[in-house]
Amino acid sequence: MVKIYDTTLRDGAQSEDVAFSLEDMVRVTLKLDELGVHYIEGGWPGSNPRDAAYFDKIKGYRLATAKTAAFGSTRRAGVRADEDQNLLSLVEAATPVVTIFGKSWNLHVREALKVSLDENLDMIHGSVSFLKANVSEVFYDAEHFFDGYKSNPAYAVKTLKAARDAGADCLILCDTNGGTLTWDIERIITEVKEKLSAPLGIHCHNDSELAVANSLAAINLGAEQVQGTINGYGERCGNANLCSIIPAVQLKMGLEGIPQDRLRRLREISRFVAEIANLRPYKHQPYVGDSAFAHKAGMHVNAVLKARETYEHTRPEAVGNVQRILVSDLAGKSNIIRKASEYGIDLTHNTPEVKNILRTLKEMESQGYQYEGAEASFELLIKKATGRYRPIFKLEGYRVIVEWYENRQETLSEATIRVQVSAGDSLDQSHYEYTAAMGNGPVNALDNALRKAVLKHFPELTDVRLLDYKVRVLNAGEGTTAKVRVLIESGDDTGKWGTVGVSENVIEASWEALVDSIEYRLLKEKT
Repeated sequence: MVKIYDTTLRDGAQSEDVAFSLEDMVRVTLKLDELGVHYIEGGWPGSNPRDAAYFDKIKGYRLATAKTAAFGSTRRAGVRADEDQNLLSLVEAATPVVTIFGKSWNLHVREALKVSLDENLDMIHGSVSFLKANVSEVFYDAEHFFDGYKSNPAYAVKTLKAARDAGADCLILCDTNGGTLTWDIERIITEVKEKLSAPLGIHCHNDSELAVANSLAAINLGAEQVQGTINGYGERCGNANLCSIIPAVQLKMGLEGIPQDRLRRLREISRFVAEIANLRPYKHQPYVGDSAFAHKAGMHVNAVLKARETYEHTRPEAVGNVQRILVSDLAGKSNIIRKASEYGIDLTHNTPEVKNILRTLKEMESQGYQYEGAEASFELLIKKATGRYRPIFKLEGYRVIVEWYENRQETLSEATIRVQVSAGDSLDQSHYEYTAAMGNGPVNALDNALRKAVLKHFPELTDVRLLDYKVRVLNAGEGTTAKVRVLIESGDDTGKWGTVGVSENVIEASWEALVDSIEYRLLKEKT
């Protein structure tokens, strides 16, 4: 078995863009416990009031699988272990596990701690011994171990032996700078195992983009514990990504990690932690990202529909993900047929509309349209091509005014539109609406005016929200006359959808994407 040690709340919180509140820490802990990790490092109680408060609060929850761990350092130089405030705060946290780090690199001992090599060994031994007398499990993080071993192998091993002899339950070898190459990880661990007998763990940082590979190499050599963070969050370039390590351990290496039936929650946990951290999920992340099992090239799609293993290294469902077929100018008929089936439209390679849709798609993308992030617009395109689209409203005209008032030092936008709104199955039965609305920008004003015009006829649009708005300049060399692509993400209580518009005029491109968003929602209501 490989024990999964999560340090998202401590090491992950050191990421430049991450800050967890006390409530955030509790919620993440409960989710990690649901996933089935073995240890959750909650922070350093001796370093700040929030982490100390976390350990007090988490005592009120009964965790089903995980044990919480408090983190700290060895005693200070010249201070007895039983009088060191840092060690005392670790004991006061009353967690079932305590993890402390100590120096393995002679450079750090001399330059950072400013103590002798022998004093450092005493600090390690005394600290672990004191904690072991007061805490059930004690783990020792050998900080900078691989750099230390390269500098002075004999001394680095002595630091491990000091912790082991004091009773440490596991010795975790740390690649703290993240610069060690995988073959050096393998060589050093092999040599260490020849020099001492003790349970080993691995803790890698990602500064060389090797944290996952180095962690798996260590596990392959017998490491019993692996430390990392959800989504690889961490200082500088991050920590080893547990969202890649956990499935690799269980699906590729055939080892026991978290309970097998909980592996399907991995993508859910990944997105949950990203949401709590207020970070957009990385769509290209292996295993759990939106693009991890997305297929775009026509030849790939044709093959994967026949045998998924042709272009999928594992089943997406195993980690809670799904296969996605994308549409673009690289698409073939198989892409179109597969996407149409998702919309409830049965097409075959011999259906005449398929060729027309493919031709239209390639032409639209040559003009700058992109449907990978605007699948709602693509669904409308298919429905128009197959006769399954009925216009719900038609634009008669719009006007957008942007005014800046010097005396108020603010800019106001106003949009006026005239639309023909369907009152039945077609625009033959319709009403004309003429409305105006203000907004905090021209696009927002136009959006408000459109909603105002159609809301009285379609109250189901009340819950529709504009979630994201992106503008991409397609031919930057043209300056202010350049063509732009607007991508809009909208959503309601039932889900999210993306739409696209393209024009030399950003307002016109935005209008096109807005109309698709509203029409998609209304058509979805009718199907």
